[in-house]
Amino acid sequence: MPTGRIDLNLLEYLDVLLRERNVTRAASHLGLSQPAMSNSLRRLRVLFDDQLLVRTSEGMTPTERANELQPVIREVLAIVDKAVQPQTAFDPTSDERVFRIMASDYAESTILPRLLHRLREEAPGVSLDIMTPSDVSFLDVEQGKVDMVINRFDSIPQSFHQKIIWQDSFACLFSAENPIRDNFNLETYLQAQHVWVSKTGFGVGVGIDPDDVQRLGWVDEALTSLGRKRHITVFTRHYQAAMLLAEQKDLIVTIPTRAARLQRQNPRVIIEEPPFAIPPIDLKMAWSPLLQNNPGHQWMRRLIFEVAREQDEEN
Repeated sequence: MPTGRIDLNLLEYLDVLLRERNVTRAASHLGLSQPAMSNSLRRLRVLFDDQLLVRTSEGMTPTERANELQPVIREVLAIVDKAVQPQTAFDPTSDERVFRIMASDYAESTILPRLLHRLREEAPGVSLDIMTPSDVSFLDVEQGKVDMVINRFDSIPQSFHQKIIWQDSFACLFSAENPIRDNFNLETYLQAQHVWVSKTGFGVGVGIDPDDVQRLGWVDEALTSLGRKRHITVFTRHYQAAMLLAEQKDLIVTIPTRAARLQRQNPRVIIEEPPFAIPPIDLKMAWSPLLQNNPGHQWMRRLIFEVAREQDEEN
């Protein structure tokens, strides 16, 4: 039976006929004349190549084929009805949805605390499943398996929706006992040992080549433009680990300013502006076009942007 021949109205008529088992009552229920209902039954018999309802001593009785069709037709009609109904508004106060968000630990540590505070106030039943960049592929996002990704991206599929959450500068973090604190300039910066930290994009990372300046990123590209190079002792993909290493007396960590500010109350470290210019970076949120018009997803995106703006105002 070619699907192009199916009239959804006929399926609704059959559902009522099988429930009423009477052409006159079915016609009355549907607001049709009896001749129109009889004509519809004839069309249904042709469509399914079966009598569907036969007259017996007990009245109109469904055939075996009709009994098989009845639950299927009801399921189809229910799906269609749900599809054409207006989309249900998202109510954060009662929803219990889990939002799956991929975020670097830079994004996670700067955004998550305030975001959780807002969720406890506005959406106590909503949960977050925070995933690392290594957990997620482009395909996962494209298919809507992950609600959104928050990171710095060198490239991203054109089909994805994206928006800049904020732009961030860089700061240097080092031990309060590091002798460089008394004479912090480009020359002493280059004489020191450094912790490299970055995790952009998606997927499992690969080992770093210290001579591949483009893959090293913003800080080292800025130094290269000056004809200079820093000595990197440790390569890590975790900002929290890098900030702990900054407490060692002979290491400097150069990271986005918002991450460095998380250590403002730590007396063991000092935060300074870099002694050379580094172009700012964009922290972006990206998501699948499949989720663009989802009310719950729209609400969460707005909330994340509000949290980011609140942080900007405080800083």
